Amino acid sequence: MTTNDEFLNEFHWVMDVLQNIDVGLVVLDSNFNVRLWNSFMQNHSARQPSDVLGNKIFDLFPELPEAWFRRKAQSVMVLGNSAFTTWEQRPFLFRFRNYRPVTGRAAFMYQNSTIIPLTDTRGKVAHICIILYDVTEIATNRMQLQRANHQLHIISRTDGLTGLLNRKTWEDSLQHEFRRFTRYHHTCSMIMFDIDHFKRVNDGYGHPAGDEVIRKAAEVVKACLRETDVAGRYGGEEFAIILVDTDAQGALVLAERLRQTIEATTVYYEDHVINFTISLGVAELTTRMSEPTLWIDSADRGLYRAKRAGRNRAFIYEPE
Repeated sequence: MTTNDEFLNEFHWVMDVLQNIDVGLVVLDSNFNVRLWNSFMQNHSARQPSDVLGNKIFDLFPELPEAWFRRKAQSVMVLGNSAFTTWEQRPFLFRFRNYRPVTGRAAFMYQNSTIIPLTDTRGKVAHICIILYDVTEIATNRMQLQRANHQLHIISRTDGLTGLLNRKTWEDSLQHEFRRFTRYHHTCSMIMFDIDHFKRVNDGYGHPAGDEVIRKAAEVVKACLRETDVAGRYGGEEFAIILVDTDAQGALVLAERLRQTIEATTVYYEDHVINFTISLGVAELTTRMSEPTLWIDSADRGLYRAKRAGRNRAFIYEPE
């Protein structure tokens, strides 16, 4: 038989463990009044047990969503099963400041939580216990990894100089639109353009100035396009744009807008003032084009026609 002294000793070290364990422990009664508040909760909330015990948890921590928590706790009390919440679902139950030096960039402590039923001697659930885990390091590491992966995804798809799609990604979009056209025969057009006399810019002002001219042309493209349009840097000073649900005449209107806007644009690089123009070719996708390269070739032919006509022009390619 266990003597009273042995029982008290065991109870003492159990309470010592509960107070000093590196997780938060909160016991609530059926009215959501606090009955246990361990050292973890005390240290991170800066609230002494004397300030907390006997008070309703929602009055103490207004950031705890009452309706949601009541539903969660009620299911634990009625069903007698534990409930779990992860930081991905809800970043925290209690908004505690983050004090960890390694994860100091986090504004608050990310938390996982478990709510378990506590039964009395009759087997009735009269209390629930919230177990709170500090998972700030795990959460911040995962979010940093997700941000890095997202950035890598963007880098792998875009051209570093212009921010437009790179050639491979743009050609993937080209394949997608061509397959869609083959199936649904929707109207779709392409614009190909390049910068006139670009070699003169590089030779006269240097390659960094040439890069600035390319960047400025890309800015104009981004400003003029719809969200559904797909623009990419095709190579060097050449650009390609897919215009969905747009016929050749509609594409020519946009091509003229691009041409006129760029003609009126000035690039300032170091002590240089650079004006430049572009030539554009337009081609509408037709059933005569058996593969995407023929669509590109048609837009290219329109571009070459604009070059031969004196540059700073836009032409629709019309097959003979």
